[in-house]
Amino acid sequence: MSVLNWGIIGLGKIANKFASGFDQLKNSRLYSLASKNRENLEEFQKKYNVNKSLCYNNYEDMLLNENLDIVYIALPNNLHSEWINKCIEYNKNVLVEKPAVLTEDEIKNIINKLNNKKIFFAEGFMYRFHPQTLKFIEIINQNEIGKLIKMESSFGINVINKKNIFGFVKEKINTKSRLFKKELGGGSILDLGCYPASLSILIASLKSEEFNKEIKLMDTNNLMGPTDVDLEGFTKINFGNGFISTVKSSFKNELGKVTKIYGSKGEIIIPDTWHCLNSSIIVKGKEIKIDQLYRNIFSYEIESISDSILNGELIPKFPAVKKEETAINISILNQWIN
Repeated sequence: MSVLNWGIIGLGKIANKFASGFDQLKNSRLYSLASKNRENLEEFQKKYNVNKSLCYNNYEDMLLNENLDIVYIALPNNLHSEWINKCIEYNKNVLVEKPAVLTEDEIKNIINKLNNKKIFFAEGFMYRFHPQTLKFIEIINQNEIGKLIKMESSFGINVINKKNIFGFVKEKINTKSRLFKKELGGGSILDLGCYPASLSILIASLKSEEFNKEIKLMDTNNLMGPTDVDLEGFTKINFGNGFISTVKSSFKNELGKVTKIYGSKGEIIIPDTWHCLNSSIIVKGKEIKIDQLYRNIFSYEIESISDSILNGELIPKFPAVKKEETAINISILNQWIN
C-alpha cells in the first residue's frame, strides 16, 4: 500500500492534535515539519519522531522537497491565503485549517488558480469526515425526519471570564492572543461560528442544492469587544429554499456544541457536533450510538484525504468541504461579521 507524505506548516495547539492523528494510519505518515519557532520545531520533531533533516525553520524550504505530497497549513488565519498560494505555486496538495481564508476575493483568487492546476485542496472541518456526520446525513436522506425545515447550531467556549479571589466574575481578555487580534483574523465568528455556518450549508444542500444565489442573513446581533473583534455572534441564515438556520458563536459563554435539525416528521439532536466525543445522536427521542474506529477525530480526515490523493482525486469525498462550499461559507461569515 502506498503511503502519503504529509508536512505541517505552523506548530501550535491544533497542529499538535492533528499530528497525533497519524498514529493508527497505514496510508499516511507525518513526514515533514516547518515552524519559525525553533523550540516548537524541536519539540514536535522529538515527539513525533520526524527526521531532523525534514524539519525546517523556513516554510518555503519545506515546499522545495519533492517527496512531500501534501501540506497541512495550521498558521494563524491571516496567513492562510499567502501559504495556500505558495503551495499552489510549488504544486503541493493542500489541507488548510478553517477558516480557509478571510475574504471572498482571497478564495476566488485561489479557486481560479486551482482550476488551472492538478492540485488537491480541502478546508479542515474535521467533523465532516467522522462517522457521526455520515450517520445523520444518512438518516436525513432516508427521510426519517421528513422534509427539512430549520436548524439551530452553536459553538461557544468561555475564554474570557475569570474569577477573582473574592468569587466575583471579572472579564479579562488576553490581548496577546490571536483570538482577540483583528489583524490575525480573530473573533468568535471566524474561529467558532465557521463551524455551524459550514454545517448549515451542508444541511441546506440536502434539502435543495439551488440556494447559492439566495442566501440572506437576518436578525444579526454581534457583541464587539475592546480589541474590535466580536466576542459573540448570532444570526439566522435564510437559504431561500425553505430552510433557515439559526447559528451562534461565543468567546464569553459555554454554548456547547449542540445542533438540532428539524424536519416535518421529527428532529435530530447532535450533542457534540464538532468534536464527536462519546459519539451519539438522538433521532426523534431515541439515542443512536456511533461506532468509532479512531479516538482522534483528525485520523478520519487524514485517512480520507490521503486515500483521495493516492487515487488521483483532486476533490475530497462527500461530505467533506469542497472549494465552492468554502467560498459560500466565507461569504456568509463576512456578512455575519459586517
